[in-house]
Amino acid sequence: MQLNEAQRLDWLRLIRAEGIGPRTFRTLINRYGGAGAALEALPTLTNRAGRRVVPLTRAEAQAELAAAARLGVRFVALGEAAYPKLLQAADSAPPLLAVRGDPAVLNRPAVAIVGSRNASAAGLNLTERLSRDLGEAGLVVVSGLARGIDARAHKATLLSGTVAVLAGGHDRIYPSNHGALVEAILEAGGAVVAEMPMGWEPRGRDFPRRNRIISGLSLGTVVVEAARRSGSLITARFALEQGREVFAVPGSPLDPRAEGTNDLIRQGATLVAEAAHVLEALVPLVERDAFGAEPLALDRTDLAEAPIFWDELDVDGIVLPMPAEDFSPPEATDDRARLVALLSPTPIGTDDLARAAGLSVRVVQTTLLELELDGRIERHGSGAVSLVG
Repeated sequence: MQLNEAQRLDWLRLIRAEGIGPRTFRTLINRYGGAGAALEALPTLTNRAGRRVVPLTRAEAQAELAAAARLGVRFVALGEAAYPKLLQAADSAPPLLAVRGDPAVLNRPAVAIVGSRNASAAGLNLTERLSRDLGEAGLVVVSGLARGIDARAHKATLLSGTVAVLAGGHDRIYPSNHGALVEAILEAGGAVVAEMPMGWEPRGRDFPRRNRIISGLSLGTVVVEAARRSGSLITARFALEQGREVFAVPGSPLDPRAEGTNDLIRQGATLVAEAAHVLEALVPLVERDAFGAEPLALDRTDLAEAPIFWDELDVDGIVLPMPAEDFSPPEATDDRARLVALLSPTPIGTDDLARAAGLSVRVVQTTLLELELDGRIERHGSGAVSLVG
């Protein structure tokens, strides 16, 4: 399937109507044979349902397309050759995906790597090594552009291929200081994708929507660090619902950032300590193309009498608990606070800690001495330290 310019405009008008989510959109397309006919039927249909659904006007849709084009964003429709096959296999796949960068990277075998925004230095180091090794093995790394684990996964795979999924519009990067990371991803041949309109500021409910795209683009999802109410656990939940693999990195029972990942392992997720553990599960899937998807069906007879479920506000009517960490807390500016935030019960070398904190080794050593005198850290062999309590 390949939409022409008029059809793409109609698709955009229909999916931007409040109350119409991916499943409602698919039902309408199947019932009426196209977005244009569905738009014509909406007034009668919505009046009968006792609600008013107003699609975008042509002028509004054309304005969004123009704004997207100025940023180099193109809209790829479900069922078109450029639409990611893995994501197309998910029943809540966005009908239109706004893509910036090289769309070819979206149809390469991919793995999602997600985790805490308030990550430990040990978690960041493991993320970098794991991401780099998986990238060198041929997998594209998908993540959510957040601080902490997400950002480190993207940076480690710039050369091998990475995809960032936004919670807002392409012109509303969140967090705002990751604009340079977006440009680096694009310059390296990666891609940035979004479901929400241009100009859309991300809200709490938009992060779960984003998370199901992250898992949908991927053969499996690796969770590195996650508290019990982490948004990363929602990504893992979507991966399970989409029939994808779920992996988790174990952590110290004393570290709250490991509670969610340890729970995932208890519930059956594959324990991961190195890239080989992920590749062992995913390579067979790549070899047999286990998640190829058929194009969007346009069969009006099967769904002619299908009920319409208005599903815009949540992810197709699924009400999800909102994790407290979906919005990044302010970064610590005090050197001591920054180091304490990066330390965990897992020992970490001084050089690695300095790199994660963006501080000189001398400043780190001085601050660690203060923390040691306060009884906050424990020293280990080879200059490694860990947080006490």
